[in-house]
Amino acid sequence: MASFAIEVTRLALRCASAISPETAGRLAFRLFSVTPSRKPKSDKEKAALEAAKPVIGRARPVTLSFAGGWVMARHFEARGDRGPVRRVLLVHGWGSRGDYLAAMIDGLTAEGSEVVALDWPGHGASPGRTLTMPAAVRAIDAAWRHFGGFDVAVGHSFGGASLACAAGGLVCDVPSHIAKKMVLIGAPSEMTWLFKGFGKFLRLSSKAQAALEGMVVQLSGRRLEEFDAARILGVLAVPVLVIHAEDDKEVSADHARRYAAAGRNVELHWANGLGHRRIVSAAPVIERINAFIHAQDGKAADERKLRMVS
Repeated sequence: MASFAIEVTRLALRCASAISPETAGRLAFRLFSVTPSRKPKSDKEKAALEAAKPVIGRARPVTLSFAGGWVMARHFEARGDRGPVRRVLLVHGWGSRGDYLAAMIDGLTAEGSEVVALDWPGHGASPGRTLTMPAAVRAIDAAWRHFGGFDVAVGHSFGGASLACAAGGLVCDVPSHIAKKMVLIGAPSEMTWLFKGFGKFLRLSSKAQAALEGMVVQLSGRRLEEFDAARILGVLAVPVLVIHAEDDKEVSADHARRYAAAGRNVELHWANGLGHRRIVSAAPVIERINAFIHAQDGKAADERKLRMVS
């Protein structure tokens, strides 16, 4: 049974839609964009934030400005020595924050990667209470401009889809940013299902639903259907690693299958049993990402040795 607040919201949108479906659609989009509370919801989350402090404490904080706001990034130097240093852009999912990626940050830097971790608008140490895909793409653009590009882009959930949309240049006034390698973890493959599901949940009329989806065009210059991350990655000439768990209850495994079917440059790795959130901290997942990042290093080292001998 829906909560009283949800029922009131549905009633208010139904009344607004009777007068102006456009107004109802705009109000629904505002609700759609509101970010969750930053406060940890459980003792488990509190413990995770506490455990992350030693890793997060190694970072150099960087403020990144973009049209409409600013976000906080944390810059971590490489610690290990595994050949050439790779610069990695790491982004979290909806309702999360960079702190929850501490295990991955630690694992990537230990293997010789330099990591820049973003907190999305309305998340973590960044200000605001709303987040949209265009704002995420602008935040990625700000990071790209400040750090001069990235060898690898790694994103979890909403973050993975955002990296794909940034690579596809889907916000008309923002240039495309394509890393040399990309890793998407538990990421949705397109945005239409999310908007349709949200509209169905709020019981929007067809005209209000159209107005909700029309807000995407107003903010980005693109139709909702164009925010198809699988299609974008399938035409990119860069290696893509998709990691997903078939038991993911938040983002269906069908999204991973869409990615895998998009192009031969996309490799699918199942991390079953890890769900949607534990997957980012699992040692086997971090090891798989490191192997993907440094896949050519061993071959290049062997070739250098052969040249020296000859």
